[in-house]
Amino acid sequence: MAKKFRAPTPHPSGAKPPKLSSDQIPRHVAVVMDGNGRWAKARGLPRTSGHEAGEASLLDLVHGAIEIGVKEVSAYAFSTENWRRSPEEVKFLMGFNRDVIRRRRDEMNELGVKVRWVGRPQKLWSSVIKELQIAEELTHGNNILTLNMCVNYGGRAEIVDAVTRIALEAKSKKIDPTKISAKVFEKYLYQPKMNDVDLFLRSSGEQRTSNFLLWQSAYAEMVFMDVLWPDVDRRTLWRAIEIYAERERRFGKA
Repeated sequence: MAKKFRAPTPHPSGAKPPKLSSDQIPRHVAVVMDGNGRWAKARGLPRTSGHEAGEASLLDLVHGAIEIGVKEVSAYAFSTENWRRSPEEVKFLMGFNRDVIRRRRDEMNELGVKVRWVGRPQKLWSSVIKELQIAEELTHGNNILTLNMCVNYGGRAEIVDAVTRIALEAKSKKIDPTKISAKVFEKYLYQPKMNDVDLFLRSSGEQRTSNFLLWQSAYAEMVFMDVLWPDVDRRTLWRAIEIYAERERRFGKA
């Protein structure tokens, strides 16, 4: 018997997704959730308050992604470079990521969202890994949308880790180094089943990828929105998708 999932909660404004054809909807959206600190500073609040406010933004974006038909979202929750922040902020972010996953996993499961962790285990709190694994196990059979929680993730780190694994297997003669193709290489990435990124969305107005999904975003359409992350909701995503829909994707063809 097929598992039944509940429908996304409507936006409080009554906003509905734009009417686009299925081929105009990106399958995979990567999201850099930037601007939490500036949002908090503008209100005279500690940086941690910006991160707390941003939780609702990600949740609403997931609801909106399901409404419009996106099948995969990757959220840059904690990068390998974020360890350089103050010990106080790192400690907060570790606990915050752990608690968000715990708080939201049941709702994600009810919506039919499959949660996957993408990132390095090194240095990551064991309690964070545990919550991610519990969420993965709970939601592994869901198929409405895949949410990649990129925690302790870096694009360069992922490529280096993949190369290291390939080198070790080549040394032990488990793989022929002369037959390594892009398709073979992808099998050594953190999540080999991840789709290529179609739409790369960054909030806050900054225009850079910040080492996020470098391999997977080779042909992504970049959309930079001048809105701080805590002010983002599904309407921001929908506007980015409208911009995406207007572009011609040639993948190197004339």
